[in-house]
Amino acid sequence: MRKLLLLITISILFLACQTGKNEKEDSIEFKNVNQSVAKSFSDLEKLDTFNIELTGRKPEEMVLTFTIKNAAGKEIYNVKLKGTDLLGSTDPNLDLSKEKAQIVFLKTIADDFFAEDNFLEPAVMPEDKADNYVPDKVLYEELKKSGLNGFKYRLGKENNIYIAWSEKEQKVKIYYNCC
Repeated sequence: MRKLLLLITISILFLACQTGKNEKEDSIEFKNVNQSVAKSFSDLEKLDTFNIELTGRKPEEMVLTFTIKNAAGKEIYNVKLKGTDLLGSTDPNLDLSKEKAQIVFLKTIADDFFAEDNFLEPAVMPEDKADNYVPDKVLYEELKKSGLNGFKYRLGKENNIYIAWSEKEQKVKIYYNCC
């Protein structure tokens, strides 16, 4: 009887240790992303502060907050993107069926948000022509003349948002929305 109890106790301890190991292997170390970069945007002579923050522990709780503050510290742009929205419009060939893959994907989006090719200097080249993806032709022409810089970010597989400062309207606006 003692041997049987000892065997059961050892088996339970062994299983408990194995379960803990599997949970550790499947879990992911996650730290909130909080990055800032200073770039010319609303004024060619001064630097604006771009900030990205990814918060939350699970994909359904995660929020990516993107803000821009001008040189005086006034917030001129703020958008909150839900993690589930970013996951819902991705490449269908990407396997995001597991939570760990979803978290890694969202963290990658946040880490790559300020990639150098997302800063467009200038936003619109003087020789560029507006096409069907230009929601505001007046702004597009204004940007050609002002030479102000733009910024693009991805909402999904085929949805890039291009933003720039409108001197005329004194706010950040979308000037291009495309694939």
